[in-house]
Amino acid sequence: KRYYQMTLLLAKWIMRRYAKLWQKFGSKSFSFEQANKELDEDDDRIVGIVLSNLRLAGWLISEQDPENFRKKFYTLKKPDSAVMEMMS
Repeated sequence: KRYYQMTLLLAKWIMRRYAKLWQKFGSKSFSFEQANKELDEDDDRIVGIVLSNLRLAGWLISEQDPENFRKKFYTLKKPDSAVMEMMS
């Protein structure tokens, strides 16, 4: 099940991490583990906070893994789509 929400502005530190994830994954799905590897944070909790804030602000869509209910797959919204949503 996908969760859609109106896109909101992001804090600069989260936007930088969004840009890094977008550069690596674009609009392809990725896991927490892949995001953690790409962001290379000292603390895994920071990655969780980033993904949560992106989801709550509407910049990221999360979906349950059909094979393992404890895992999720994430997909970033395209930057231009997210900005257009903020303007409407």
